[in-house]
Amino acid sequence: QVQLVESGGGLVQAGGSLRLSCAASGLTFSVYTIHWFRQAPGKEREFVAASSWSGSRPVYADSVKGRFTISRDNAKNTVYLQMNSLKPEDTAVYYCAVATSIVRSTAGMDYWGKGTLVTVSS
Repeated sequence: QVQLVESGGGLVQAGGSLRLSCAASGLTFSVYTIHWFRQAPGKEREFVAASSWSGSRPVYADSVKGRFTISRDNAKNTVYLQMNSLKPEDTAVYYCAVATSIVRSTAGMDYWGKGTLVTVSS
């Protein structure tokens, strides 16, 4: 059974940092592209970042480029999202998801985690 479990969310002031983790089990982690999406209240779920199996050439949404960094540890079956210079508009539930290639659409994901809430206060 495939499981993706996010952690690391919380409340942070604007300008602060958080690091999210996504621990995967039940799948061959190293062959999957790992994605982070987020969903703010009243908005659609949107792509944030993705990392291929090698970790090279990560892809980011323009809104987080230069502030967020995605990384992965295939030995630990874990992917991370380091979020710096957080803004109130980054407030959302953050989800990790997997697919066999980088896809910026929610429709292309094979499995999803349940999400972790990030709240950025102004």
